[in-house]
Amino acid sequence: MQVKIEKQDEILLCLPEGEIDIHTSPILRKAFDGIIKNKEKKVVVDLSLVTLIDTSGLATLIEMLHRIQKINGHFKLSNLDTHITKVFMMVKLDQFFELYDTRESAIKAF
Repeated sequence: MQVKIEKQDEILLCLPEGEIDIHTSPILRKAFDGIIKNKEKKVVVDLSLVTLIDTSGLATLIEMLHRIQKINGHFKLSNLDTHITKVFMMVKLDQFFELYDTRESAIKAF
């Protein structure tokens, strides 16, 4: 797994690529640690290149959501494929996360 971080104006874009599972979620968590350390308050995670997410990956995203909220920030997810969207809906995470079809729509929502 790779995680690219980009900055677009005051919005931080996080672009993980590959599977987010028990083996790779620590890589994503490390990227999130840097985001929190820099006190980034507007974060969009673009999941367009994520092929699979398991419960540890979901836990990592939930942890990041809580950490961003603690610093009065906002955290949005974009470009979830159909399977990942179904997982979010099945476990009712769509009620906690702001989900957007595109990165652009997530950015505009700030």
